[in-house]
Amino acid sequence: MSGSIKECLELQLSEMEMLFSMFPRKGEINLEDANAVLYVRRYLDDIREAVPPKIEFSISVEVEKDKVRADLHVSLPHDYPHGAGPQLFARSAALDRELQKQLNENLTSHIHSLHGGELCISTAIQWLQDNVSSYVQKSKLPTPPALKSQEAKSRTVFHRMWIYSHHIYRQELRKKILECAKRLNLTGFCLTGKPGVICVEGLKEQCEEFWRDIRYPNWKHISCKHTESVEADGKVEELCLFPAFEELMFEAHGDYGLRNDYHMDLGQFLEYLKQHQSEHIFQILFGVEGKI
Repeated sequence: MSGSIKECLELQLSEMEMLFSMFPRKGEINLEDANAVLYVRRYLDDIREAVPPKIEFSISVEVEKDKVRADLHVSLPHDYPHGAGPQLFARSAALDRELQKQLNENLTSHIHSLHGGELCISTAIQWLQDNVSSYVQKSKLPTPPALKSQEAKSRTVFHRMWIYSHHIYRQELRKKILECAKRLNLTGFCLTGKPGVICVEGLKEQCEEFWRDIRYPNWKHISCKHTESVEADGKVEELCLFPAFEELMFEAHGDYGLRNDYHMDLGQFLEYLKQHQSEHIFQILFGVEGKI
């Protein structure tokens, strides 16, 4: 990539540092890819050769005096700010569809009216703080009762995700999977080798965070094949099929020296699933009925 693009990415990092200082509390800024900023920094330091993913995030903007909140979703093209402008979209639960459309049209118009080539996310945030209340006052949507909000927060959902990958070999990746599952209090397993299978179970929010954290742009052959959810009523541990999160390594068929011929023994894997009341998932993962 050209030097001008690297200059743009340098400016984007400086803007992100400023935004994190403006919104320091957890949950105020949410990165779509938790490692996006790190990848850009490694690219600029010539540690990472691959072009980094775009930095995409949302910021929770609140107007305290009016008790109004809106989420500003931001996507930064690689050539922002010197080339393209940012992609912005604001959303508020207090706005109906038509007013939300008007809000975003006016926000976009305001950003386009600014002098090109300058960082403008903080300007967009300021505009939103100054103007969102006037749109909410026009909205026909009823204000949600506080009681419903509290009930939504207290609702506990147990979740289980079955993730399939063409292969899982690298020690760095395996370590990341184990550490991420442990940090988020998830149980399940990671079957290494070819194919690779990951199961995580626990609170829905933690499972979804795990899925966001382990995915990265270069991991192309990975997909979430199946999910299971149930309202837990606070009894998450009773719904778990696995006592902890562990790495599975069964006997492999083929030449250990040839990465592409390193196939896991799926018969042993099927037996493992059967022991944990999950035999049905074999067909979902591999498209064939499992037989011991």
